[in-house]
Amino acid sequence: MKLGIIKERKNPPDRRVVLTPKRCKKLLKKYPKLSIKVESSDNRFFTDEDYVNQGVMVVDSVSDCDVLLGVKEVPIEYLIPNKKYFFFSHTIKKQPYNRKLLQAILANNIEMYDHEVIVNEKGMRLVAFGRYAGIVGAYNGFRTYGLKYSTFKLPKAEDLHDQLMLIHELQQIQLPNIKVVLTGKGRVGNGAKEMLKGMRMREVSVKEFLNESFSESVFVQIDVLDYNKRKDGKTKNQQDFFDNPSEYESNFMRFANVADMYIACHFFGSGSPYIFTREDAKNENFNIKVVADISCDIDGPVASTIRPSTIAEPIYGYNPKTEKETNFKNKDAIAVMAVDNLPCELPKDASEGFGESFSKYVIPAFFNNDNDGVLERARMTQNGKLTERFNYLQDFVDGE
Repeated sequence: MKLGIIKERKNPPDRRVVLTPKRCKKLLKKYPKLSIKVESSDNRFFTDEDYVNQGVMVVDSVSDCDVLLGVKEVPIEYLIPNKKYFFFSHTIKKQPYNRKLLQAILANNIEMYDHEVIVNEKGMRLVAFGRYAGIVGAYNGFRTYGLKYSTFKLPKAEDLHDQLMLIHELQQIQLPNIKVVLTGKGRVGNGAKEMLKGMRMREVSVKEFLNESFSESVFVQIDVLDYNKRKDGKTKNQQDFFDNPSEYESNFMRFANVADMYIACHFFGSGSPYIFTREDAKNENFNIKVVADISCDIDGPVASTIRPSTIAEPIYGYNPKTEKETNFKNKDAIAVMAVDNLPCELPKDASEGFGESFSKYVIPAFFNNDNDGVLERARMTQNGKLTERFNYLQDFVDGE
């Protein structure tokens, strides 16, 4: 089995990698029949020399490898026909900007495995960068707060080495007694919570958050039944919300009226009610002035997120009255941080975490005849056609 780690060629280049040098060394020791080659690159967090030092071969071409591993989409002109590829193709939701990529994958007889659909029997994702999006997004949220009110200055996350350094910086700041509301209890939400705990912010209950005043900064982590309620007033379980989202309406305003900052880490399902609307944001009792939208659904459940922002320019202002973009320092503006590729700012930690999962769940499948069906579930294309599981993309491929 010959694995090739490809150079990231999407612009701007991603500094993350599927397997770190140390992870490669461990795998080569564990699997005698495995060989790994790394395509030379000057963009990665881990240098060519880092790989060579761990006994991994660095080459100019990985075209003789069986399986090619990347993070972001491979530009069409760099696809090598008749290979197996792993990367985030961003096509499974029929994203129009990548239609040509999926067409090219099929035309080149490429066997495509998308990281996003590497799941277990229950459909739970096995490899993901979500935790690191939460970690960086929460940090960026506080950086945004400091810049909006000119109270403190945090360095950019991309200029710091790892999560511990981010937490160290957060521990140095003096926050007023603000209230922070955090939506989501999955990988992303819990990654954000790690940072709030790391900076020693006090967690309070929903009841305390809504009804009490504090002499210190506090946060509450809420789930779907905290910020949504059934329209008929009945109380049911969480599964009912996922099964019947149209029967629910948002109950978030009770948090928005008392919170100063909102960190959005929820998963937004089709048919779910918006968390807060443009009309909600116009309400004179709407108190939130900083939104760190890690979920980053544009023109969706978080009304102030009207576009994604970038690592270079992470913050913009949203004027609720005009529903337009404005300077985020304006008194009436909601400062929005909506970077849509947050884990890129923490390439070392993100690569280490991702590589650990990939080595645990995917690599063994190459050697045990895919006992657990991991590869079968993640295989999008084979022999120039979509696999059965991904047949729903045929009309997308056909341009319909």
